[in-house]
Amino acid sequence: MDKKLAILLDPEKADLSALPITPDCHPDYIFVGGSTGGDTTAFVLAIKEKLASISFPLHGGIEGGLPIVLFPGNAEQFTPEADTILYLSLLSGDNPEYLVHQQVRAARAIHGSSITVIPTAYILIDGGVETSTMRVTGTKPLNPLNAEGIQTIIDTCIAAELMGKKAIYLEAGSGAKTPVPPSVIKAVREKVQIPLIVGGGIRTPEAMQAAYHAGADIVVIGNHFESHPEDLQKFLSAKRSVRETVCTLSAQRSDDERFMTLAIEEARKAFSSQEIPIGCVIVSQNQIIGRGHNLTETLSDVTAHAEIQAITAASQTVGGKYLPDATLYVTVEPCAMCAGAIGWAQISRIVYGTPDPKRGFRTYAPRAFHPKATVTSGVLETECRQLIQEFFKLKR
Repeated sequence: MDKKLAILLDPEKADLSALPITPDCHPDYIFVGGSTGGDTTAFVLAIKEKLASISFPLHGGIEGGLPIVLFPGNAEQFTPEADTILYLSLLSGDNPEYLVHQQVRAARAIHGSSITVIPTAYILIDGGVETSTMRVTGTKPLNPLNAEGIQTIIDTCIAAELMGKKAIYLEAGSGAKTPVPPSVIKAVREKVQIPLIVGGGIRTPEAMQAAYHAGADIVVIGNHFESHPEDLQKFLSAKRSVRETVCTLSAQRSDDERFMTLAIEEARKAFSSQEIPIGCVIVSQNQIIGRGHNLTETLSDVTAHAEIQAITAASQTVGGKYLPDATLYVTVEPCAMCAGAIGWAQISRIVYGTPDPKRGFRTYAPRAFHPKATVTSGVLETECRQLIQEFFKLKR
């Protein structure tokens, strides 16, 4: 999903005359909502009028403006004049009024409209201050600073996806001192597949970029743009930079998965020969120059690991012992012996699938690689780990 930026406008506080939007400088969405009240219908109509005066081109399927998304604090804030509504359920709290009662109260009006509905899990994260959401709902935020709290956040998000929610909104709250920590965003992103919206306490382009890189799909900023509308261009430039980086990383990830799949094929050859299923391929200029799999039993040689076989093959291919332009893909974290060989071969990048906490290089030889070498882990980790587990299960 492409990274998106939303401006949050509170009908009771926002000054539309200062709205920092032009045809060439605009967010992806305008969110409308607040914890208390305001005339939402009149406010949305006023936004539409202002956007129409800017002569917007077709954007996001909405002729004449930007998509307007309701972010309602209660049933009374619904208006059919908006394009989309986040049908929020406050899953982080135990107040039934905001878990389901407000939703029931608004259901008939929403059902009778043509508005697009996105069932959304609303999860309040402690941002260091008491927010209006906390006061209105009488609920406490989840703690993002200790292991128990983080696990509760993750479990709540997993539950949201299992319940059929179409999005998750991690909210530090209006005026939060600290935004949702990137480590928490990343932990959630690793467990759920649905879109992840993050808001509250984001005041700098760097904080927004950190949220994107951690896994946020949409970042929502409200208070900052109310007091610093001129900063919108800075945030948009930062978002474009993230998009370029994400595209580059996505392409790299695609290549990594493609070559790791070939390493897994080598591992399966080892499996068929009753060898521990570890496979390796070495790539240079997008071409495989060496491949190998574990042969310690076949050759009665404790050094005949997959990496050693692949390094030998690659050296023969290039006609030299050094491989500075190569990337090594191996299904399991290299051991200390293989890490040493990889380092001596001066391989510049190492990619592995599943970790080996008992014998891996990180435990015994963390500095064995060339000083300028980079390491990527977790590529097709599940497939690599399952192959090892299946082998040892059959051996028991």
